Amino acid sequence: MAINAKTYSQKPSEVSRRWILIDASEAPLGRVSTLIAKHLIGKYKPTYTPHIDGGDYVVVINAKNAVVTGDKETGKVYYRHSGFPGGISDETLAERREKYPERIIEASVKGMLPKNKLAADRMARLRVFAGSEHTHTAQTPEKVEVK
Repeated sequence: MAINAKTYSQKPSEVSRRWILIDASEAPLGRVSTLIAKHLIGKYKPTYTPHIDGGDYVVVINAKNAVVTGDKETGKVYYRHSGFPGGISDETLAERREKYPERIIEASVKGMLPKNKLAADRMARLRVFAGSEHTHTAQTPEKVEVK
């Protein structure tokens, strides 16, 4: 006796997006980043389809107060290369927090997203703010607690 159950596949026109607000100072950086990535991908939704970008908009506040454990403040190093010989430069997490605290969250979340064609669109829906003020009050984002 065969059951004719069909696998549901979400269409791009059926995507509904919410606005989520996450406070980065509530939990360690990794926990906050995994929660952000889960919402950007939309993996918590029952309508999740891998090849459709069905995630939410995520607003992150208090990026300058992001919590890290251990000696990551001085031991974690971000590298970049200009493309020229000898053109490598580095900065610690403390130095990056001083200049561009938003990039700490962005780099962490980008590393947790799947490396595919949908990654750029997902990162475009991530809005990170250094302080507790944000410019998306008109969208009335829902506050999500980090467990």
